[in-house]
Amino acid sequence: MKLSVIVVNNNAGALLLQALNSLINACKSIDYELIIVDNISTEHSTDLLKSQFPEAILISNTAYQGIASANNQAIGRASGEYFLLVSADTICGKDSLQKACAFMDGHPDTGGLSVRMLNPQGRFLPESIHGLDKTWAVFLKFIGFARHLSKTHLYDRNRKDWVEEFQISEIDILSSDFMFLRRSALNEAGLFDERFLMFGHNIDLSYRIRLAGFKNYYFPKTYIINYERQQLPKFSWNYIKCFYGAMIIFAVKYLIRVPQIKVDGIPALFQHSYEVKG
Repeated sequence: MKLSVIVVNNNAGALLLQALNSLINACKSIDYELIIVDNISTEHSTDLLKSQFPEAILISNTAYQGIASANNQAIGRASGEYFLLVSADTICGKDSLQKACAFMDGHPDTGGLSVRMLNPQGRFLPESIHGLDKTWAVFLKFIGFARHLSKTHLYDRNRKDWVEEFQISEIDILSSDFMFLRRSALNEAGLFDERFLMFGHNIDLSYRIRLAGFKNYYFPKTYIINYERQQLPKFSWNYIKCFYGAMIIFAVKYLIRVPQIKVDGIPALFQHSYEVKG
């Protein structure tokens, strides 16, 4: 199996159907499987998914699982050489996945990549490149973690000598809306840290992929359209708890000591016990 496409759904409604149809269309010439994790949607979407996408592997949770945990569930069932973790509010370009596979095939040191993202009006979304919103950027600078992000200019994201919209570039952090991952990289880096319920999971995993000796890339030779759907109201207690709670978890995990990027010939500072079966 070449590619496992993984979508986590929580009441995405019609956006989910658009996303799935675009992904299936983009996989026409790829040996792939589709895995959908439904996080207790209340709109009876599981029945619709079973009838409209009978070929998909459907995991229906009876209790809410965080995004990281739901992705780990799907990865545990997946058999692909590559994993695509894509949000349920995106439309994939018809050749996006072919081009992403070709890039990964040609660059075996690549652990993961993200692609150029546009909003429905066609505006470029800069988080395609740096994988962070402004709040996370300020937070990472505040705790001193920014010095470990050599490919991310947090202090001036509009620098013209850094990364252009159409320039293939090595990056630190993959976008959580489109994470195209190599199985062997996850075998080394480990799965998602399930303490990150909705936010920060991509930052943590992207960093561990680099620690494992792989590279992350921004690949703008294709695109997705992202509706930027917000699952929780920004001023709700659940949003505040998940968003800022993720920052606390991240600070506790990395503030005291951050291991350095692995260099050939120098042993890793720590060993992990994660392994992706398959």
